[in-house]
Amino acid sequence: MFRCGIAYPRCRWIAPLLLLFAIIFDIIAIAATSGWVENEDAKSEYASMWKRCRGRNDHWECSSLMEYPWAQAVAALMILGLLILIVAFIISCVALCPTVNISLMPVIAVLLVIAVILQAIALIIYPVKFNELIFEGHYDYTWAYGFGWGATVLMIGCSFLFCCLPRYEDELTGLAKTKYIYSSA
Repeated sequence: MFRCGIAYPRCRWIAPLLLLFAIIFDIIAIAATSGWVENEDAKSEYASMWKRCRGRNDHWECSSLMEYPWAQAVAALMILGLLILIVAFIISCVALCPTVNISLMPVIAVLLVIAVILQAIALIIYPVKFNELIFEGHYDYTWAYGFGWGATVLMIGCSFLFCCLPRYEDELTGLAKTKYIYSSA
């Protein structure tokens, strides 16, 4: 009566969708103007990937972080990781959506691993160097910084997924018989 099995053909649509979510998360993290970091005490200071602002209410004095080499490196690594992620997304759509092209799966996995490495380096450099730049007060990392890590975690999961999918070519194409995990007859 009740059967529970894994529907592998759904992976054809879910994997590119997860990469699309990672792209959206990356764009939110890179484009966030409300900041990656904000002052915990008085909310009188915040910094995004691009600039640092101090002040209150309508009186904000902003300065660019792009004058620091570490901030330039963070921006370059995040943008490069996003571009590689977009390429991996396009290749995954070509490889999985109309028909299954198993030979492209390892390429996608390698691209995702490279993007993960780049973005993880950027997301580690930023708090270390920002804390060296600011000595006073305590700072909290905001949702925008979290979206950067969220995109990185999604890419890690998708890289494992794209590494494992070539083993299930028949299941992905629908040629294999469904294997039920649980069946109550």
